[in-house]
Amino acid sequence: MSEPARHVPPSESGHRSASGSLRDWLAAMRMQTQAAAPGLDAQPEPRPARPEPSWSPRLVEPAPPPPRESEPEDSDISDLMAENLMLQAKLRVEGERQEALQELLAQEIRSLRGHVQQEMDALQAFRVEREQILAERDALRGECARLSAERDAMRAERDKAETERDGLRLDIDRLREDGELWRARAEALAQPLFQTRR
Repeated sequence: MSEPARHVPPSESGHRSASGSLRDWLAAMRMQTQAAAPGLDAQPEPRPARPEPSWSPRLVEPAPPPPRESEPEDSDISDLMAENLMLQAKLRVEGERQEALQELLAQEIRSLRGHVQQEMDALQAFRVEREQILAERDALRGECARLSAERDAMRAERDKAETERDGLRLDIDRLREDGELWRARAEALAQPLFQTRR
């Protein structure tokens, strides 16, 4: 059996450690994959078993390198993958941040709703108290009107009583004058009687 006379050594550039960003790591992995591919392609093809006249070493040509045009495409794909991963990480961070902001906003909305409910309860209590005060004011106005009417009626009765009193005083004065006049007449009529008796 013949064996390959020489093997193409793998490139050492694929063994460098990925340092820096995810893009460097992806580039290193791509270079390792490209370096390992020629070794796999260099395996000898099976040949039918037939006696050979003499042994001679067989040279195996290394696999041709991949065309240069595919490298920029692979580089672009790697860049796109790295950018995609970075964007996914940023999107996840932004999603978590958005969830935290939504939770905080929900708490603030609940607190604001509680405050608004307290204000509405206070406003409702104020309205009830205002209605009570207005009802009491209307009742007081009715009472004041009733008292004013009673006061006017009492003033009218007082004026009537004063008028009646003045009339009674006039009647008393007239009766007194009449009594004095009758007394004088009686004395005048009784005087001759007293004189004859003497």
